[in-house]
Amino acid sequence: MTQTNQDSNNNVLPDIKAKFSTLIAPLFEDHYRDSCYPGLIFRQGKRKMLQINIPARDFPALLVIKPADGNDPDSGKQRPEVPGHAEEIKNYIIEQAQKEKPWILGTLTANVPLEKITIIELGRGICIVVIPRGVKLDITDGQHRKSAIQKLIEGDASYLISDDDFPITLVLEEDLNQCKKDFRDMAQTRKLDQALLLSFGVFEGRVGITKKLVEEVHIFYKKTDKIHDAPRLKEKFIYTNNFIARAVSYSFTKNPDSELQDYDVEISSNALANCLNKFFFECSNTRYISETNAHDLTTADIRKFKDECLLGVSVGLEVLGRLLYFTYNKDTNYFDEGKVSQLAQIGWKRDNPIWENTLIRIDPNAKNPDKRYKLSTGANAVTGAVQTIKSKLGWIENSSY
Repeated sequence: MTQTNQDSNNNVLPDIKAKFSTLIAPLFEDHYRDSCYPGLIFRQGKRKMLQINIPARDFPALLVIKPADGNDPDSGKQRPEVPGHAEEIKNYIIEQAQKEKPWILGTLTANVPLEKITIIELGRGICIVVIPRGVKLDITDGQHRKSAIQKLIEGDASYLISDDDFPITLVLEEDLNQCKKDFRDMAQTRKLDQALLLSFGVFEGRVGITKKLVEEVHIFYKKTDKIHDAPRLKEKFIYTNNFIARAVSYSFTKNPDSELQDYDVEISSNALANCLNKFFFECSNTRYISETNAHDLTTADIRKFKDECLLGVSVGLEVLGRLLYFTYNKDTNYFDEGKVSQLAQIGWKRDNPIWENTLIRIDPNAKNPDKRYKLSTGANAVTGAVQTIKSKLGWIENSSY
């Protein structure tokens, strides 16, 4: 048997273990044709609940989902399935497992009427849970995780999870309305911002490069919100992790969703960090913000920068990233310094006529003459801006860049 770290601290005497096994074995033998699991009993919200762990192979036969159909919430116990979400979870498991890296799925919640199962209590909240053949556990929370696991276990990649177990909180409940309320209550958790998820990402590919840039590029250092998707101005943040991550992908591949898995973090981040520090220093619209310590900047400085300069908002970084792609040579991992300097000189303020009819729309009837410039962030506006700048600089796409 493989020894775990806990084994060295396990002081249970062998004879006690033997007695426990002798006690438990007959219980499993008596119910060998049923599903039988060790469990824990606990109480929460005025109800008795159980915690069990089941192997992946038991999912298809034991767990069922009853999602609502279309626009009729009363037709099921859970929300309608989100197309593609189960596939995303399945792909996450496959990618991690094939690389022999750790992965994790949260506890599922299911419900079953108490009278349909047998609980053999052993004391101190320890029990054996017997689920007879034909009894199903209705998923209350975790329908997409269940679908992902089932697709995996029934497919060719089942070997990846054949030795894995999955925790289930079992609510002893049969009232359909209460089950729906349970689902609603569990869904109250606020969705995590992408910036925070990126901050906790594995230090590789795009995530790793982004984390390095946030520390090494002067205009990002201590001026980037690593938690929220919208930068908190009161905290004197200009950017967020996800702003920068999209620009990183654009810079190397012209694809905002590229994870850059094949890119070396150290080499790629150094190349892009040097490029960006050069750009933000040479650009007169960004030099002060870039070279001034975050502590010394005022919220007024940052508000002014974001209001006047396109590089203070996400769409500006996106355009910059897409333009930097045309300065990048993948074979040498080098951003052409001459072209980077050209980009720094074009003028990135919103009132520069070069941005008109792409990123900027002028409101002729604006009541405030200082706010005539309306920012356009659509895909066509971004593409138009990139093409305009390339044309102005006389750039012709080179197969080596």
